[in-house]
Amino acid sequence: MTSLSARVVAYASVREFVPLYGLYALLFEDHGLDTRSISSLFVLWSVVAFVSEVPSGAWADTVSRRGLLFGSGALLTAAFTMWLVWPGYWGFALGFVLWGISESMKSGTFEALVYDELVARGCEHRYAAIMGYANAGEMTCVFVAILTAAPLFELGGYALVGWVSVAITVVDIALVGTLPAAPKVEEADEIAGRGDTVLVRYMSSLRAGTSEIRTDRVVRRSVVLAAALLACLAFDEYFALLARESGAETGFVPVLVALTAVGQVVGAATAGRTATMSGRTMGAVVIVGSALIAGGALAGGIAGFTAIGVGYGALHNTAIVAEARLQDTMSGRARATVSSVVGLTSEVLSVAVFAAYAIGSLWLPMAALVAVTVLPLVGLGVVAPRLLPAARPAGTERER
Repeated sequence: MTSLSARVVAYASVREFVPLYGLYALLFEDHGLDTRSISSLFVLWSVVAFVSEVPSGAWADTVSRRGLLFGSGALLTAAFTMWLVWPGYWGFALGFVLWGISESMKSGTFEALVYDELVARGCEHRYAAIMGYANAGEMTCVFVAILTAAPLFELGGYALVGWVSVAITVVDIALVGTLPAAPKVEEADEIAGRGDTVLVRYMSSLRAGTSEIRTDRVVRRSVVLAAALLACLAFDEYFALLARESGAETGFVPVLVALTAVGQVVGAATAGRTATMSGRTMGAVVIVGSALIAGGALAGGIAGFTAIGVGYGALHNTAIVAEARLQDTMSGRARATVSSVVGLTSEVLSVAVFAAYAIGSLWLPMAALVAVTVLPLVGLGVVAPRLLPAARPAGTERER
């Protein structure tokens, strides 16, 4: 388990060690784009991701999951390269198209690969903890990468920040080869024994996953909750603009944004301890976290971004717990497909968030926009007790 955890954490973490994360919104702005244009790029990113989300999830239930992760890494490398060689609106747009496809190929695929490996070892109850560590590793790398962006920018501007990011994505592609390749839970050997073609297996996985969501109320509610919580994490795309609006210099912006990453590290790392939280507890955490983000956005400065970090970390924790409960709840016949529906739904909700920022920016400053757009999370906190499945004791299976 130690070796498995280390490999999972290493792959997930290095993928997020991208210094560009702390500055790319400013890169767009400094190349002539306003908030509406930047929001349109984020919308394009989400649209591409959700159009390709479920189809890629079904492929992950049909073909090699590691193969899809290799492809995902290659597209991510190409996306950031495009921004550097064609730094204009259409170059940024093409980069987001590649990034969106890359994320959809990873979303659901990675989670299903890890969970099925744990099933093969009889340790699926460790999923929340391992994914919590993986997410904590991701956020730690985001934190360090964002801090690294400041000195890199001073040394070589956006070009140095960008090419270092591209090099790191290449390293992460190599780490895909270290991941396990456990057999899928859904009787893969039996399907292969019938001599079905890849297309037949693909359609079978797609039908099985979507059918489970339609017919199983518990799975359906879990999908909605996990997707809504993941969509909450779309706000961070605007944190750099929020920091600049509050008066921070470009070189100091990554430091403020890094404070939000610290909160996410703590929230993710403690997911194993909070994995059995009740629905009422989750609802309270979501409401308090939302209030901290809104208050922090209005306050600004180091204190404000610290509050945002605490609130964001709380939401990140609940998102991991909700996704782990979903993995425990589903049958496993088309695990990646069901997980991809979560990604699809969260991307649709993210588009709504980006559209709200694009329209709201005509009348409101960024601080007010952030505060207003977190208000719907209060409603999510109220309904969370109904949507979150009960925790399953270790070593037991869900009754069907």
